[in-house]
Amino acid sequence: MDPHENSRTRRLNSGPTRRAALIGAALTGLGTLAGCLGGGSGGGESMSDPITIESEMQCDNCTMTIGDYPGPAGQSFYEDAAAVLGSGSAGGEGDDQDRPAQFCSSRCTYNFTFENESEQEPEVSYLTDYSAVDYEIDTGGDEPEISRHLDADGFAPATDLTFVVDSEVRGAMGASLIGFSDGDDADSFQEEYGGDRYEHDEINRELIQSLMN
Repeated sequence: MDPHENSRTRRLNSGPTRRAALIGAALTGLGTLAGCLGGGSGGGESMSDPITIESEMQCDNCTMTIGDYPGPAGQSFYEDAAAVLGSGSAGGEGDDQDRPAQFCSSRCTYNFTFENESEQEPEVSYLTDYSAVDYEIDTGGDEPEISRHLDADGFAPATDLTFVVDSEVRGAMGASLIGFSDGDDADSFQEEYGGDRYEHDEINRELIQSLMN
């Protein structure tokens, strides 16, 4: 089936949207989230540039092989990578910890950040920017899936993205947060595939956990 075929009907919500149900909790977390997945530590310091993720790399949150799945990927740079990766990371003993944490999905990126925020927050996190890549929607399976892009130039800081959350389009972990640096692109995607629109600083633990149900 043609991967560009737009044959899916938008999901109709019969009650309050996920966004409406969770926005109150999201707003209460703005102070904490201001630094999470942020765009550097302030003071004019430069950010690390995104890298190309090797397809055989395992996700540092769930250990799935990143290149084997569709959808957005992520990477987070920490000042002390060894402290958050450690011997229990995807690479295990002997893992090169002088690298960003790398993730199979936007969900795993946020989940890892929340789980480690009391110890250390990332200097910057990058997620796939679907305004910057020539993406495809594969409608050949049970649910449409969005293509995976692992080259460095396909990533943008999470703080720069607008997300369409829990649309009909799936990623590596099922329900996904699909980011766009161009708000008009996010609007067009939402009109076609449904879901709720979020800015980065509206995303909190409750939202991520709800996507796992």
